[in-house]
Amino acid sequence: MNDIEFAAFLVSRVCHDLVGPLGAVVNGLEVLEDERDAAMRADALKLVTSSAEQALARLQFMRIAFGAAGSAGAELDLGEVGRLVTGLVEGTKIAVDWQAAPVHWPKDWAKLLMNATVLAADCLPRGGHVTVTTSTDEHAPAFTVTGVGQNARVPDEVEKAVRGDATATPHDARGIQPYLAHKLSRSLNAGLTLTAKENGVELAAG
Repeated sequence: MNDIEFAAFLVSRVCHDLVGPLGAVVNGLEVLEDERDAAMRADALKLVTSSAEQALARLQFMRIAFGAAGSAGAELDLGEVGRLVTGLVEGTKIAVDWQAAPVHWPKDWAKLLMNATVLAADCLPRGGHVTVTTSTDEHAPAFTVTGVGQNARVPDEVEKAVRGDATATPHDARGIQPYLAHKLSRSLNAGLTLTAKENGVELAAG
């Protein structure tokens, strides 16, 4: 995959994740414009509000996890990173237990942690619980992300992408995120691993 294809897939992933909540905002506004029933208008307003909040949470997350926010060499507060991660899954069937140490990490390490957390959540199709723990030494980043849930599974293409298998080149926007996690891990020499567990999955690096 060349750089242009990689960028195109990543932009498509961002658009895919935003089109749902933004479409719901538009639908809610159309109801508010045409509807006169007070109860219906109240429901439409709730839809607009919750969908706008969801879109904002996704933008804030992706700005860091997928983008180039912050200057070169910047460090990120893991407490703020946790706020972005928990905001991303709010209102879903995924609960995140953020047990990261109160330290600052280099930006790319924080991005790798965010992407690993998303990977764990994506392996829980019926929802579940994701626990994030990190090292306490900010000069030696390391983490473990554990996901547990009913019917948890690691798709073959995800496992291959994280491992860096040459046959795992993504063919759609959904497949680009595990590939991004691999590229981040390789650039950091982080040794990211993904292991299937009973009713769950574990990702570790460092």
